[in-house]
Amino acid sequence: MTGYGRDAAALAGLQKLRFFPQSVIGGKGARLRSDDGRELIDLSGAWGAAGLGYGHPALIDAVTRAVADPAGASVLSSANAPATALAERLLALFPGPHPQKVWLGHSGSDANECALRAARQATGRQGVIAFRGAYHGGTMGSMSVSGHTVQEGAEKAAGLIQLTFPDPYRPELADADAVLAQLEARLAAVGPETVAACFIEPIQSDGGLIVPPPGFLARLAAICARHGILTVCDEVKVGLARTGRLHCFEHEGFRPDMLVLGKGLGGGLPLSAVIGPARVMDCATAFAMQTLHGNPICAAAGLAMLDTIEADRLAARAEARGARLRAGLLRLKDRHPLIGDVRGRGLALGVELVADRAARTPAKAQTAQVVYRAHELGLVLYYVGMRSNVLELTPPLVLTEADIDAALDILDRALADVAAARVDADAVRQFAGW
Repeated sequence: MTGYGRDAAALAGLQKLRFFPQSVIGGKGARLRSDDGRELIDLSGAWGAAGLGYGHPALIDAVTRAVADPAGASVLSSANAPATALAERLLALFPGPHPQKVWLGHSGSDANECALRAARQATGRQGVIAFRGAYHGGTMGSMSVSGHTVQEGAEKAAGLIQLTFPDPYRPELADADAVLAQLEARLAAVGPETVAACFIEPIQSDGGLIVPPPGFLARLAAICARHGILTVCDEVKVGLARTGRLHCFEHEGFRPDMLVLGKGLGGGLPLSAVIGPARVMDCATAFAMQTLHGNPICAAAGLAMLDTIEADRLAARAEARGARLRAGLLRLKDRHPLIGDVRGRGLALGVELVADRAARTPAKAQTAQVVYRAHELGLVLYYVGMRSNVLELTPPLVLTEADIDAALDILDRALADVAAARVDADAVRQFAGW
């Protein structure tokens, strides 16, 4: 039985989001090895989690040393040096006007849930502002403030004000002025003193890699500040150098009250963080805890990740590599009518596929076929978006120019094959995707 067949027989479908029959046995840099002997260029980076790619020496060294002499297993009932050092480092990278503290977790989901619960506890307010299309996680609390179509059945937070995220490619859905006016009206109706927090993605990731209009988030944050509403910036996928700045919010001219990190923070190990005002982060004890939170091995990986970002100037590298990748995607757009829009920052890019450019009709079926065919040709990427028609590119920050050029060649072929109906549609339909 193949590795993929064994996976299908043994691992629950509850935790799977599959686009093609891939089984990986190893990797190096931005390339994976599959069990059929092929080498694959990874433009997903495991949904952005593999920030340093695969087999990076800094992670190997840090994790090996931590495993050989582990400082316990968590911060639950004991301090440990790697977790403390990581928290201190994160505080230095997100300086604020007031004393701050760090909470360490396993994933973006538990980090966003912690931020929600702590904001409510500290302020005594229950209301929350969030956006349609947002995906803040898969726990009950994080789903309650999310707005993605895949979570339509999830129970939403009490007092939720859910706004449309302005999309410059589809301004007819809502522009920035209209969204902010709606927010002001909703706050006046419910009383702003009832609202604890506003959850923001500086690029709406799973909603379709949507970059908001210039100034929108700064104006939103100013409204929240005027009413004492905490701004929580979810940078789980787009933070830590990916967009060409250390923090994605730096592109937007504002500073959030709380910053949520995950995925790339652990370089592929389970690690997340919430950084926020001490009055919020210390509002209760034994409140948001799990046994392995602050695991020293994961914390050591986080420190290695941050060290490497600084030493190798990975933010500047992401900006340069992202410019090369984006330029190549725009050249593909000139040749393939299926591409309607190319957007993003640095190495967080989205390619929206449409059946008709004038009408901007989402090309959902063709998008699934493109990623399937790309995988057959040696390229890993997935799709996102409320209409399941946006190719998401969040590759390792160590992506080389040679990787980019080869990936663009494969994507070019995949787009051509889909346009010419050379892809087995029945095979693609076996994979539900989003």
